[in-house]
Amino acid sequence: MAKKNKNFVEKVTAMEDDFAQWYTDVVKQAELVDYGQVKGTMIIRPYGYAIWENIKDELNKMIKDTGHSNVQFPIFIPESLLQKEADHVEGFAPEVAWVTHGGDNELEERIAVRPTSEVLFCEYYSKHIHSYRDLPKLYNQWANVVRWEKTTRPFLRSSEFHWQEGHTAHATDEEAAAETAKMLDVYADLAENYLAIPVYKGKKTEKEKFAGANYTLTIEALMHDGKALQSGTSHHFGSGFAEAFDITYLDKDGKSQFVHQTSWGLSTRIMGALIMVHGDNRGLVVPPRIAPTQAMIIPIAQHKEGVLDKAYELRDQLKNIVRVDIDASDKMPGWKFNEYEMKGIPVRIELGPKDIEKNQVVLARRDTGEKEFVALADLEKRLPELLEEVQQNLYNKALQHRNEMTTSVTTMEEFTEVLETKGGFLKAMWCGDLECEEKIKEDTTATSRCIPFEQEKLSDSCVCCGKPAKELVLWAKAY
Repeated sequence: MAKKNKNFVEKVTAMEDDFAQWYTDVVKQAELVDYGQVKGTMIIRPYGYAIWENIKDELNKMIKDTGHSNVQFPIFIPESLLQKEADHVEGFAPEVAWVTHGGDNELEERIAVRPTSEVLFCEYYSKHIHSYRDLPKLYNQWANVVRWEKTTRPFLRSSEFHWQEGHTAHATDEEAAAETAKMLDVYADLAENYLAIPVYKGKKTEKEKFAGANYTLTIEALMHDGKALQSGTSHHFGSGFAEAFDITYLDKDGKSQFVHQTSWGLSTRIMGALIMVHGDNRGLVVPPRIAPTQAMIIPIAQHKEGVLDKAYELRDQLKNIVRVDIDASDKMPGWKFNEYEMKGIPVRIELGPKDIEKNQVVLARRDTGEKEFVALADLEKRLPELLEEVQQNLYNKALQHRNEMTTSVTTMEEFTEVLETKGGFLKAMWCGDLECEEKIKEDTTATSRCIPFEQEKLSDSCVCCGKPAKELVLWAKAY
């Protein structure tokens, strides 16, 4: 049995040996995805989709609680419509997939498979917004989008992915700015309080902002290997799209005004963050608040009289308290232990003949591997407590790792040395010039992740050129 267990774990490459291969192994062995028939596409398998569905359900509730309505727009965009906002189309042009034929007939106009839906919403708003009474428009859609990526990896960068995209229209710039900030806070709430992923909140530089936006706000997370991952963005458009699409309204004084818009999105990329922040060499680790199964009952010596009956009784007792399941298959307990460790089930409940005699169960934590004996009479109270402890511990571990991997530097020598020997986030002062930002990327492959809201003054001069510094920037190698 020990040999079988060892072989099961050996299906996952150690992250210290090859992090990229470890990631691929976990995605496959935890049964999250399979590869699609077209390059860069993925089949999200039932377990992977169940996790995404829980993330989606929590976020959907938050979106609705902030006053937004869900809608559904087409997947096809006429080329002439996409061309209406020049900066926007230029930013997406290399990634657009085009439909050129309908059946055997060549189309008179190419049709884009949506890479994002700004232009569709703008066209709609231009027809349906007339008066200040029509504002604000607070819409969100859950959709799949296509971006023809050159290099792909499941969840992190795929040619087709799933997300939500919010598109709102407001009477004033101030209202749009408030919306942009509010939705970034929603994403941070989801990441930190449900996925147990600590994030830095900040503003993208001009170079890194969304094509066509006035500015972009972002949450940035740190993966186990010291690379950053952009995990959710919120864009303030001002009136730029409104001017391109003639989206106007009559204000209270009867004057025609352009609306001010926002757009914000979070995608299945967050699943990649979940894997790379919490996973270990035994596989996936899923935070309890978004785990499809929070506790898995494993009957021990289930062929013995009364064991399975007691296990099912226990499941029925707990099912209204936590998301619980039972594995009553004829596989050996050791195999089951490894399978559910691989899938990251937060807590395992072991129940055998001796436990039944003692009116107890064994609870095993996925995050630490620790076990404890709990009386059956105390289980309904203890299990939810333990799940919260696991949730908090995952966040605390991720926060400690991020903090340890965030380094302040004041010279390019320090910058380069820390990046190569340690990695993680680098805090460094910046003059604000694009030339310096591009030079840092060219020389080190690190990119500006954000201008954090919480600013510090590390020095008076830019880390790159030595000129007077304007602000602190977080830099990192990133996915």
